[in-house]
Amino acid sequence: MGKPKNPDRLSEIEARTVVRNLRSSPQKLNLVAASIRGMSAEAALAELTFSKRRIANDVKKALQSAIANAENNHQLDVDRLYVSEASVGRSFVMKRFRARARGRAGKIIKPWSRLTVVVREREETA
Repeated sequence: MGKPKNPDRLSEIEARTVVRNLRSSPQKLNLVAASIRGMSAEAALAELTFSKRRIANDVKKALQSAIANAENNHQLDVDRLYVSEASVGRSFVMKRFRARARGRAGKIIKPWSRLTVVVREREETA
């Protein structure tokens, strides 16, 4: 048997994508995610396209996936989507060492992150 599945916490006007195991520290990834929070989907894509940060390309792919999920799985209007949530979490950390002088070792940590992007459809303004 097993535990029952958690119910999906998304409403009908939201779509989500989760990217696991991104090779970047959560702190650096959160800088890029914070730059698109609350933006319209079109403006966020433009922001990520011209960002100089390396991880921005992976965030852009995640946002494009969330937009595709909204369009194909939830039948939402692409022109009214905005980034309602872009959250970053820690994944695993690979630990390595570098040999140093006198038999000592220098610690090298290689952090990985996970990214969750939720897009939501804006309500119509009358």
